[in-house]
Amino acid sequence: MYKILKKKILNEQVVLMEVYAPHIAKKAQAGQFIIFRVDEKGERIPLTIADYDREKGSVTIIFQTIGLSTGRLAKLDEGDSILDFVGPLGVPTHFDENVKKVAVVGGGVGCAIAYPQAKALFNMGCEVDVIAGFRNKDIVILEDEMKKVSTNLYVTTDDGSYGTKGFVTNVLKDLIDNGNNYDAVVAIGPVPMMKFVCEVTKPYGIKTIVSLNPIMVDGTGMCGGCRVTVGGVTKYACVDGPDFDGHEVDFDELMRRNATYKNHEKNHTCRLTGGVRNG
Repeated sequence: MYKILKKKILNEQVVLMEVYAPHIAKKAQAGQFIIFRVDEKGERIPLTIADYDREKGSVTIIFQTIGLSTGRLAKLDEGDSILDFVGPLGVPTHFDENVKKVAVVGGGVGCAIAYPQAKALFNMGCEVDVIAGFRNKDIVILEDEMKKVSTNLYVTTDDGSYGTKGFVTNVLKDLIDNGNNYDAVVAIGPVPMMKFVCEVTKPYGIKTIVSLNPIMVDGTGMCGGCRVTVGGVTKYACVDGPDFDGHEVDFDELMRRNATYKNHEKNHTCRLTGGVRNG
């Protein structure tokens, strides 16, 4: 069992939890993830490692309560325990030592994944511009944390209620056009956002890394559910990723696959119990 050391509500749908998992904390690196199971009847859900404390033996996860399992996890409090907490899984993000200036772009709850990437780069001595995009002011998360690990932080909102009105791609293109010569761009968030970021950077020849979130079951490459096409070759996000060269990812195929179970994930009433299940 893995005890919850800290719980913090970041907004109406997003929760931060710090979990005691010393064996994972000892080896965790930016870009990796865990798979949790709330109890013996729970499903396996992957979540990116948002942070870790090797001395404390803790791992931080940030998640959006959009389905049954994340909803059940969100109901747990400090002192409660999670049955399974497996990791670290996936390939850690690797940055060449010649990388000196990077833009890290996060969208919505994807900022929880962008944050450890920015932190790792900042601690390497890189100049890091973080661009964080949200629908509105009410759902902005991790602003203070991202400020501490960035040279410059740019916050955007779709409706203009906070920061710059517009999309992260607009800010990124303006920064590039204004003479910022990035060695790399890291984009993490909704698949359409990552696709459009890659379309912005491709004409400039800027290496762009994306973190993919396909359907995943076992996290070991056996089920094949997380397969994606990268450079015309089938890859598995759980063991080959989750980071990939964004300019080689077939985003359209990824979006189609992610929508496969859309109808099944809608709220429905159980015929046996009469209860409503979400996700």
